[in-house]
Amino acid sequence: MSKDIYNEAYFKKFYNELLPLLNGRNIKSVDMKYLEKQSQSFANKTKYGSYVWTSKVSSRLAPKTVYLGSEKVRLPKPLDSHIKIVENAEQELEKVLHLVKTLPFVHIRRQMGNNDYYNPICNLYMSVADPKNVRGAFMWASTMFDPSSRPGPEFIMIHIPEEHQLRAQILALPEYRLNIALGSDYLGENKKGFLRQAMYTADEHGMLGLHSGSKIVTVRDPRENRLKKYGVFLFGMTATGKSTWSCHQLGLDPNRGEKTEACQDDILFLRDDGSALGSENNFYVKTDVEPDQQEAMYHALIDKSALLENVMLSADGEIDFLDESLCGNGRAVVFRNKLKVERGGKLIGISAPTINLPTLEEMDGLIFAFITRRNTIMPFAQELTPEQGVLAYLWGESTHSYASNPEKAGESVRIVGTDPFIVGKRGVKVNRFHDIVMSLVDKYPGKVRFMMYNTGGMGEIIESYDENGATKKKMVRKTDRVPLNLMSAIQRGDLRGTNTYEKGILGTKYIATVEGRAIPEYDISNFYSQEQIDSYIKDLVDGRKKYTDLIASEGLRPEIVRSAEKAFRIDPTKKGKVFSIPKTAIKEKEPVVLIKSDEPVSRPRRPGSWRWR
Repeated sequence: MSKDIYNEAYFKKFYNELLPLLNGRNIKSVDMKYLEKQSQSFANKTKYGSYVWTSKVSSRLAPKTVYLGSEKVRLPKPLDSHIKIVENAEQELEKVLHLVKTLPFVHIRRQMGNNDYYNPICNLYMSVADPKNVRGAFMWASTMFDPSSRPGPEFIMIHIPEEHQLRAQILALPEYRLNIALGSDYLGENKKGFLRQAMYTADEHGMLGLHSGSKIVTVRDPRENRLKKYGVFLFGMTATGKSTWSCHQLGLDPNRGEKTEACQDDILFLRDDGSALGSENNFYVKTDVEPDQQEAMYHALIDKSALLENVMLSADGEIDFLDESLCGNGRAVVFRNKLKVERGGKLIGISAPTINLPTLEEMDGLIFAFITRRNTIMPFAQELTPEQGVLAYLWGESTHSYASNPEKAGESVRIVGTDPFIVGKRGVKVNRFHDIVMSLVDKYPGKVRFMMYNTGGMGEIIESYDENGATKKKMVRKTDRVPLNLMSAIQRGDLRGTNTYEKGILGTKYIATVEGRAIPEYDISNFYSQEQIDSYIKDLVDGRKKYTDLIASEGLRPEIVRSAEKAFRIDPTKKGKVFSIPKTAIKEKEPVVLIKSDEPVSRPRRPGSWRWR
């Protein structure tokens, strides 16, 4: 792609012309009370006393998000949709100048973070030419802190939902700390616009922005009979369980001092000492929760303080969080101090006292946990070496589900750090993660662990077939998700040190016993023939190899590439062969090998002899 479509001189000129306009008479600086009162006039009310709004757009415009600036901030592999937007950027930015001069706006100033080092001040300018769009400013502002004198850069976001949806786009100018959202009224564009900028700036300040949840877990070590405190990072793509497991109590025993305290559920800034600075005061979460599975989140969602959007609300104010007839992405801002679980007939808060994770020096250990969602041969838990942990960050794996995307069902999805908000070269992020965690491993022997949890299932078979020249897919054999109580027991046992692991077929250690109990019902030989298993491994390695080559072209360190080459040797069809990463670039889309089977459509039978707390 020609570099000529990026007119850096114009971007600078645009920014300099924009700044004076932000003090125009058409822009009203407001506070939280003003936004709340105005927003409520456009809301429906639930039986709990909380407010519900709807948006025209209910998801982010990822294919229409571009980065304007020097080469270091541009998308490494832009789609055609991205290129078209960049080519027309000057014309659109000229319109933005006109609209900022003309339309009515509200301006709210909020703070991200609450620490002594890094607290970006976020300035949102929301167009209210359509008055009901004020709720986007109110809901976003409710996730942040009141401004203070703490150190931090200043960010600007211009949000104009009234731009026509045919010209909907997100224009980010990271080097000017500026984001512009056009043609979408989705709250997530405000949230991610500022968080994306904060991660980029944090990276420039020697930290590492992570798309990860965090929590502090206190467990009683059964060997030493003393309480130990662990910091846990939870990486995961949307809908893999990041928020769920950031708040889950894991069946711990509060009567013996055990507990989970939620710090963050989305974005963190990792420092060299193992600490992590939080970003948000409150959480913006998906609402598809069930009380028995996500107790703390459910209690926050039914509290009168919750700010809801795009959920099913009956005429009499009843909410059905699982009814997605109108929208498959119901969302809510929930307040951290409303995350509660029932203990002895009382609701007890489970939020940590601070959104920041302490240094490793202050804890008994640190766990980097990568959540994936696969339904074939992936075990429910794997223990990784530090080198394998870096690869897990590099590959950021999950799969498309049959329910959410039938055409791509079973296909791998890979995003570095499971972070779709990286600005610039992704290899630089992987290198920085490598440096930080390897330094921690060297400085604190035995205190840093790396895990992978599969919140999907095992035994799925999807068949591909041709229909009128088009490739279609059908579900041959479904699989049940890993039981929540089993996944809870796995994580609980890992923290207490009561699980055992053995070498597995993917080159990592597999979960063998959970709190002293074997789980033979989840042996993959119960679900697949050896030929099928080998085919799934080959497909996994092929995808990882091509993705590693892609990221290597963006500056990946040689030692990380060598670790990947070693990991590729698990391919049973390449025994004795040495892999090497080709220097040529590869296509982004990877082929997926799907296993055909004559087995009937059914779920694998689960022995019912094991009961988990």
